[in-house]
Amino acid sequence: MDGRTGAIGRVAALAAAVAFLPSAAWAWQQRSFSGTASYYSPGYHGRVASGSRYDPHKFTAAHRTLPFGTRLRVSCPATGRSVTVVVNDRGPFTRRRVLDLSFSAARALQIIGRGVAKVRAEVE
Repeated sequence: MDGRTGAIGRVAALAAAVAFLPSAAWAWQQRSFSGTASYYSPGYHGRVASGSRYDPHKFTAAHRTLPFGTRLRVSCPATGRSVTVVVNDRGPFTRRRVLDLSFSAARALQIIGRGVAKVRAEVE
């Protein structure tokens, strides 16, 4: 058996495993995704999953699977605005949402009054 046959078998096994994972887990490979985003309340000041303290003045976001430190360009078609955020937390834990944005990022996108908004995110 040559090295290529083993690699093909590993790729097939990986493809079979991927079939059982949620599609959001592979968003980072797709480089972009769309869905509904919400934001942290302005009074929240706790710790986030990366271990840092949440800062409502920074442009950060929570995503279920993207690695911490991933930079995303998030745009809101309804307002025509976009911002760059850094993933530093896990969530959202509501199945229908793809991102939780910091208060400042949501304010820059002009979605504060809406509570949630449709967004498109691209990995930078």
